[in-house]
Amino acid sequence: MHLSVFNEVSAVEAAEVLRPCIDVERWITELVSARPFSSLEQLTESATSSAKPFNREEIGAALAHHPRIGERAGGDSQEATLSRSEQASLNLDAGVLERLAAANRDYEQRFDRVFLIRAAGRSSEEILAECQRRLQNTDEAELAEVADQLRQIALLRLQDAVKN
Repeated sequence: MHLSVFNEVSAVEAAEVLRPCIDVERWITELVSARPFSSLEQLTESATSSAKPFNREEIGAALAHHPRIGERAGGDSQEATLSRSEQASLNLDAGVLERLAAANRDYEQRFDRVFLIRAAGRSSEEILAECQRRLQNTDEAELAEVADQLRQIALLRLQDAVKN
């Protein structure tokens, strides 16, 4: 959607554009309310500002829409389509899938939530290394990393959703 159209559509329509980026109601409401934006840079700055910080409940809500890394998102929702696209460049042969499944299990046992990382632009080896590194985090440090990854994903998706 062009920025000028995003600025002029109803609040409901604007929220529908934003929700697949990250399903955090506060973030969506703040961006919809901040319209009109004079540039994509202003929209991105506002989106970044509204994403700091995501609280524990917002992170939990957002994670509900993300599959495990290495698993194909099911369904035909915009979120599922975006997730499949973001993971499409990963080299997911049988060995990598097995290692990702083990890393996901270890992470979920440690933190009781799905391992989330911005997959776009990363290799499967880099993702595996990051999972191993993050397993050493404290709960608080890991929550901050998850929030940062959610911000990165939301901003990448926003760049695809609203253009000049």
